[in-house]
Amino acid sequence: MTNQSFDYVIVGAGSAGCVLASRLTEDPNISVCLLEAGKKDNTPFIQAPAGVAATVPWGFFSWHYDTVPQKGLNGRLGMQPRGKVLGGSSSINAMMYIRGAQWDYNNWEAQGNSGWSYKDVLPYFKKAENNETIKDEYHSQGGPLNVAELSDPSHYNEFFLDACEENGIPRKPDLNGASQDGCRMNQVTQKGGERGSAAKGYITPNLARENLTVITEAHVAKIEINDDIATGVTFYQGKNRVTVNANKEVIMSAGAYGTPQILQLSGLGPKKHLSDMGIDVVKDVPGVGSNLQDHISVVPIYKTKIFTPSKGTLGYSLGGGFDVIKGIYQWGFKRKGLLTTNFAESAGFYRTNENVPAPDIEITFITGIVDDHTRKFHIGHGYCAHATLMRPKSRGTLRLASSDPMADPLIDPNYLDSDEDMDTLVKGLQKTIDILESKHFDKVKGKMIYKLDRDNIPQLKEHIRNHSDTEYHPVGTCKMGPDSDPMAVIDDQLRFKGIAKLRVVDASVMPTLVSGNTNAPTIMIAEKAADLIKAS
Repeated sequence: MTNQSFDYVIVGAGSAGCVLASRLTEDPNISVCLLEAGKKDNTPFIQAPAGVAATVPWGFFSWHYDTVPQKGLNGRLGMQPRGKVLGGSSSINAMMYIRGAQWDYNNWEAQGNSGWSYKDVLPYFKKAENNETIKDEYHSQGGPLNVAELSDPSHYNEFFLDACEENGIPRKPDLNGASQDGCRMNQVTQKGGERGSAAKGYITPNLARENLTVITEAHVAKIEINDDIATGVTFYQGKNRVTVNANKEVIMSAGAYGTPQILQLSGLGPKKHLSDMGIDVVKDVPGVGSNLQDHISVVPIYKTKIFTPSKGTLGYSLGGGFDVIKGIYQWGFKRKGLLTTNFAESAGFYRTNENVPAPDIEITFITGIVDDHTRKFHIGHGYCAHATLMRPKSRGTLRLASSDPMADPLIDPNYLDSDEDMDTLVKGLQKTIDILESKHFDKVKGKMIYKLDRDNIPQLKEHIRNHSDTEYHPVGTCKMGPDSDPMAVIDDQLRFKGIAKLRVVDASVMPTLVSGNTNAPTIMIAEKAADLIKAS
């Protein structure tokens, strides 16, 4: 296959790359090569929603990265799983369909990115969506991404939602509509009790297209650049080194870590860093790998008085084992039961300060015990809630560890570098404790695994430094911005500045992190990018 040519070569078959490959090949005269480092997604661990409990913590189908030691986390390494499979992180995530606040996108435009206001991006959210239950001006039917209610949710969600209301977070019919403030059972990217990933929605139905070539287990080494023009991509497939040419464009969709890593390996990045790595500098682009933002969360955890999962939670017990066996049977034959859960079944959004422009804390209710990404086991059953900081002020970096394309990058989110981030997360933790301590949980509430006094601020801060970690939403490492911004990597058409025929389309382009989960926004970015590319 060496030197085979395509109109477009897309690096990364994740949430963005799958969308682009599908939309561009709607034109039979356009050829696309889609490259993915991981394997195919045809496994029950991915298709069964509850498989997220295995894929995220244990590195199956994942770039199982860690951060560098984090000063804000008392020197701990943070966990950084990213999808390494067809569908990328949309194949291993918790499937929550959350777009963020309208203000987020208006703020992108206010930063100098024309065409990225909420009114501009809403049509692309709708274009992607097939919402089974919400039918109004904010949603649509007929898109490739199925959005549904949970098939078999736990009754514990009612405890949580009632407690949210008691604590000033009202129930809302929609967390993706006119206002984000409030709580609700999460809508999920599922269909008929199965995961609905970008791969299942956009690629699997179109694999028969003669103009679409999908290559898995293709580890990209570099972008080929001649005279400041991107001409193709070189990758490894096993021990074979392969180059494919791009007649029109190379499109980077390898995510907030993969894209800046490959750009730097290709000589595009901060000049000094590239020189230190022994990489020939093609163009000094200081913003590549900078501006890293990620949601950080802390998780108060409770055991239940009730030992068996049939009472609403998943855990480690003899009864739990029987329920898992039952769940496997139910899912295998009916696509019902325990294995249809995403565990993150409800969420609430609220503002810690009336002066903030949008909710700055997300509280996600989990129908099981999550301690250190479930890597720390606790016998019995329980529940918890992630208190997540929505718009961190802290900024980090992605840098190379070496010039070896097989080496993991150096990931430094710089968590809690800002005192404001810590103060807001403390308020989020307090609110979450108030909710979980509510009378609505009295019938089931056992002991708190890490006992916290919601009024002891020093204790809460120390707990956050010792136990908080990623909510799996890194963005921003190839930020979109105007020419007046020296750290902007791409323009508002998603074109790489200074290199022709090179575009970036993934979560790395977000100038600032959205107030919610990042899968739906990333798919939206790709839907809009496809139209931008077709019009260029």
